Amino acid sequence: MKKTKSLYHGHCFPAVVISCAVRWYFRFSLSLRDIEELLLERGVVVTYETIRCWCDKFGARFAQCAKAARRKPGSTWHLDEMFVTLRGVPYLLWRAVDEHGAELDVLVQKRRDKAAAKRFFRRVLRSHPGPRRIVTDQLRSYPAAKAEIPELAQVKHVFFKAAARVNNRAENSHQPTRRRERQMCGFRDARRTQAFLSCFGLIRQHFALPRHQMNAACHRIILKDRLATWHGWSVNVAVEEVI
Repeated sequence: MKKTKSLYHGHCFPAVVISCAVRWYFRFSLSLRDIEELLLERGVVVTYETIRCWCDKFGARFAQCAKAARRKPGSTWHLDEMFVTLRGVPYLLWRAVDEHGAELDVLVQKRRDKAAAKRFFRRVLRSHPGPRRIVTDQLRSYPAAKAEIPELAQVKHVFFKAAARVNNRAENSHQPTRRRERQMCGFRDARRTQAFLSCFGLIRQHFALPRHQMNAACHRIILKDRLATWHGWSVNVAVEEVI
């Protein structure tokens, strides 16, 4: 028999406070202590460790809502990887975006060989339909892995020449992560980095509108609509089915 139980069960703060703290953390370059101070200014006394628990528990659910609400992903995948250092150990952060810049998925791995590329391809395919075209740099792991995946074997593969500070869709998609990495003084744990970045990209892009393509009045209207949608999620996410 299934029963409904509030996801906020056991929390002494209302959903609006929790969802606000989660949104601030993933949307802006704020630390947990910054959010603690902002909430204190508004009369909410809560520790930064409690805010960390809120982000861990509710961040993934809000990210799922943001992913479901956005428009259908494009048919072109731009894939690239960037180095991140976790406690002195180099890791690779694999990222896939579509032609509109919407983040499809990210994966933290230690290697950049064929097995790592194949693992990333399969991860993206689990939640997105196969593309018509794939755009990557000249890393040989991509074509080797692509040839062994039936869903991608006949997909057109376009290569671009990798260079420092190159201006393309894949390289530009790393910039928000780099800014957040500097603000957090670096990432530390592979598992927590994966969990954070899986939520960060989706939630940030829900509110990060292309300001250069709209005037101020249009931007305010769309942003208010996105905020209203977020507040609606804070209510809908409050009910979860359990056995």
